[in-house]
Amino acid sequence: MGYGPSKVMRRFNHLVGEIDGVYHEMSLKLGLSDSAMIVLYTICDSGSSCPLRDICLRSGLSKQTVNSALRKLEAEGVVYLEPVSARSKSVCLTEAGQALAAKTAGRIIRIENDIFDSWPQADVEQYLELTERFLLALREKAEQL
Repeated sequence: MGYGPSKVMRRFNHLVGEIDGVYHEMSLKLGLSDSAMIVLYTICDSGSSCPLRDICLRSGLSKQTVNSALRKLEAEGVVYLEPVSARSKSVCLTEAGQALAAKTAGRIIRIENDIFDSWPQADVEQYLELTERFLLALREKAEQL
């Protein structure tokens, strides 16, 4: 079988899976589904609102998954949709949503920031540069499929 992942890719895939698992556990501990956490996180990353289109693009979630999570968050009074134009909407946090986001996605963001703040700046820059290089090369190869 010549199509199996290399030792390096197996390690990479293991690490990515473990990281995803930690995020999943944090979401559960904070009382949210993975998709709800990702939606709140993406909004927090933008401020207190985010174009719906950007949530789909930046989160990696399917449009259907984002819409399902938004319907649930909207029913709970956490977010509301605000028309921006005839074809686009922005997802905004309600006052209750801001409080929930601070207790959930905001905590995760603070954890992530603390981790990067504890690393030497050169290590942070190298990590980000290598990750971006991998992403750009992967995108290039994906276009060739």
